[in-house]
Amino acid sequence: MPVYEFECEKCNNTFTLVMSVKEYEKKDFRCPKCKTVKVKQVVTPFQTITSKKS
Repeated sequence: MPVYEFECEKCNNTFTLVMSVKEYEKKDFRCPKCKTVKVKQVVTPFQTITSKKS
């Protein structure tokens, strides 16, 4: 499942949510610290390992 990182605009708490794409599309995100819905998604780098096939 994808991992999404968010930042609360009210208390500046940064938190991570693991959810399916279907759950993500509902846009029902809450800060676990202050319970507000005023959160924004943080763009984070990621790394992937692939196999090179000849």
